[in-house]
Amino acid sequence: MSEYKENSELNIKGEICPFTFVKSKLALEKMKKGEILRVIVDYEPAIRNVPRSMEEQGHKVLSINKINNTDYEIIVEKDGKK
Repeated sequence: MSEYKENSELNIKGEICPFTFVKSKLALEKMKKGEILRVIVDYEPAIRNVPRSMEEQGHKVLSINKINNTDYEIIVEKDGKK
């Protein structure tokens, strides 16, 4: 589990790309700069695609962790860029 204190959590298990990124982006848009979002995914390509897309949007990926055999968490800190 994450060592960060997240402000919000988004469980998008069952979703595939590009919906994993779109839903993550929409969740971050509702948050303030510096807040932390925990995204839970079970779609393996999302482990690479969501962090890459978040960084391209100006956000900071703090960690990516395997939770169990199928699930991962992606911890993202919101930056002020949109």
